[in-house]
Amino acid sequence: MASAYDTARHFIGTWPSNAKRRFCILLTLAFTGFGILPLAGCTSMAIGAGATAGVAAFQERGFEGAVSDTAITAEIWQKFLAQDESLFLNIEIEVVEGEVLLAGEVKSATDELEAVKLTWQVGGVRSVLNEISVGEGASFMDNANDLLITTRIKTALMFDTDVFAINYSIETVKGTVHLMGIAQDDLERNRVIAHARDTSYVRRVVSHIRLKNDATRQGT
Repeated sequence: MASAYDTARHFIGTWPSNAKRRFCILLTLAFTGFGILPLAGCTSMAIGAGATAGVAAFQERGFEGAVSDTAITAEIWQKFLAQDESLFLNIEIEVVEGEVLLAGEVKSATDELEAVKLTWQVGGVRSVLNEISVGEGASFMDNANDLLITTRIKTALMFDTDVFAINYSIETVKGTVHLMGIAQDDLERNRVIAHARDTSYVRRVVSHIRLKNDATRQGT
């Protein structure tokens, strides 16, 4: 018999992307208040890839790093929502050790610049990776396809014994896969990128993966 968690996770996975995003930010903010934080982006959590606080201790960034990144994500979400709901709905956010990835499609260059400006206003942000494009936004079919791609890549990483899957975040926007995380070495990084490229319906792969011994990492 499925657990209550598995049942809820499956139920949330059937929601439209906008509804999932609203649920995710409310949950993140609620957990932030109690000091228990979900550790993945909205889409990732919706497909059941969110890590618990206990699991965070095994991530390369550590528990404190995961908590800090989640707090940064929540604050960016708050700023987007307060400024313009379309920013909140159309831009995906991933944060790894203070490095923020913004990926999505907005209606104007003004919206893109505003999103970047708001992100830099959040304490703890060390750099911003702007992967926002200007266009008409994703359709329901785009969102469904992106969710399928992300799920398949995460599954492939989990079953690859040469990859520490817990260290990676994935965002897919209209077939473009954005990879973030910390690789143990070049071999692992290349394996992660290869899994993404080999996944059906992927149009492009953008890697922001850093190596464990990268001197630019915080605390190294």
